[in-house]
Amino acid sequence: MTECFREYYRVLKPGHWMTVEFHNSKNSVWNAIQEALQTAGFVIADVRTLDKQQGSFKQVTSANAVKQDLVISCYKPNGGLEERFKREAGTEEGVWDFVRTHLKQLPVAVEKGGKLEVINERQNYLLYDRMVAFHVQRGVTVPMSAAEFYAGLSQRFPERDGMYFLPEQVAEYDRKRMKVKEVLQLQILVTDEASAIQWLKQQLTRKPQTFQELHPQFLREIGGWQKHEKPLELMELLEQNFLRYDGTGPIPRQIVSWMRQSAELRKIIEEALANGQAQEDEVGLTTRDGRLMDRAKARWYVPDPNKASDLEKLRERALLREFQDYCESGSRRLKVFRLEAIRAGFKKAWQERDYATIIAVARKIPENVLQEDPKLLMWYDQALTRLGEEA
Repeated sequence: MTECFREYYRVLKPGHWMTVEFHNSKNSVWNAIQEALQTAGFVIADVRTLDKQQGSFKQVTSANAVKQDLVISCYKPNGGLEERFKREAGTEEGVWDFVRTHLKQLPVAVEKGGKLEVINERQNYLLYDRMVAFHVQRGVTVPMSAAEFYAGLSQRFPERDGMYFLPEQVAEYDRKRMKVKEVLQLQILVTDEASAIQWLKQQLTRKPQTFQELHPQFLREIGGWQKHEKPLELMELLEQNFLRYDGTGPIPRQIVSWMRQSAELRKIIEEALANGQAQEDEVGLTTRDGRLMDRAKARWYVPDPNKASDLEKLRERALLREFQDYCESGSRRLKVFRLEAIRAGFKKAWQERDYATIIAVARKIPENVLQEDPKLLMWYDQALTRLGEEA
């Protein structure tokens, strides 16, 4: 399949697209196709389902049959990017050159039933994944961490509804945003640590909440937690990825934005500002009004990119400590582990060209887990290639 995609890549003009549709019930097959596309040189820009409405005989009669096909759209980078990347590879300039080129290729707005859909590929974590894959497939060291990437992204590109745009694209999105009632939120299935973090970010962006408010919702969402994934408490996820207002200092602007959505609280804020009991700046709201302080206290919220960068660094150190335990474990197989720790460890080992560690730990985890995780599979396949081994 990789050889087929390489031939398609060869004959396709730079900057042009290819769409692949396939029908299979296994995640490992989807990951194999994605890996083959990226190995051939393509950059994946859109993944969605195609509902053909009229099912086949097997789809209609079999309870386990997959009802929809997956559609992957990808493009061949233009020659300008590839030539510039040869000069900029491994530098911050190379990272942002790729991001600008990639954002230019993505759809600006997708409307469905009078509502706008969130374009997954424009979210910060997927932009980071595509950037990393672009570097790794070309054998280049990734020059920045996820935290540094997220902070740089927010400084360089305008953000709307959790998506990032080029300056010339954001005006078009704003025009379409004004004509629709709402933006459809992505349905996130919580199965592991990464999806749990994304679900929490979605909930806390919509409304900063206390632990007591979040906990019953979280328990309902984790019913599909994967057996091999180490269980994590809600408090641990919150402390490693989000911030909590303790009632001292200015009320953070993220909480103030939510408070302004309530007519009652908005009125209190305006009164406090008018009578001198409150002052507002880019940090948040400094107030002596006890009603506002009480409503804001103990709420968890999504940090701004700079503070998120600090949290990410602390979390990464904890993940790498856990990865080191996996490296030193005498067990031939790891039955329960933290996937995020393995991903962080593989990335660090790749940066240090320690391909043997990647291969050794990869062979400790179940084969189906490795094949169904696109990030692990990418690091593992590239490590094998660098060491000249065969899977």
